[in-house]
Amino acid sequence: MTYPRLTLDRGALFLGGGLLALLVVALQPSANAVQGGSQTGTPAPVVQQLPTFPAIGMADSNGQMIAVTGIDLTGSSILYLVDTQNRQLAVYQANGGSDSMQGLKLVGARKIDFDLKLEGYNDKSQYTYEDLEKKFAENKRTVAPPPKKP
Repeated sequence: MTYPRLTLDRGALFLGGGLLALLVVALQPSANAVQGGSQTGTPAPVVQQLPTFPAIGMADSNGQMIAVTGIDLTGSSILYLVDTQNRQLAVYQANGGSDSMQGLKLVGARKIDFDLKLEGYNDKSQYTYEDLEKKFAENKRTVAPPPKKP
């Protein structure tokens, strides 16, 4: 098997695994789902569900794709896919719960090659890119060159 073929196989496997994980999360029953009782009229035991932590996420790459998963503030699972060769970004959201709430949706996608050329956008940093560029240029002029060895 050649290296490019192996890379494509790994990428397809990785992408399929990520989408499968999102589908599993989306299809899990909600903790608020009504639990049915037995035939004798006794209530079913209440199962306490452990709380989830919104900071849990995963990331992986294969040289062509970067995938990052996490949970947003609404509790939905998020998948960010970055195609590093074509400079594309796609974001998916998966929802679990009752049948009417379950789903997988494409939140957004775009080509990011021009985004990556920006020197700043909505930048709230202490120094702008231009300020830092000037400071580094000034430092080059004011720093004496190292002494030459005899």
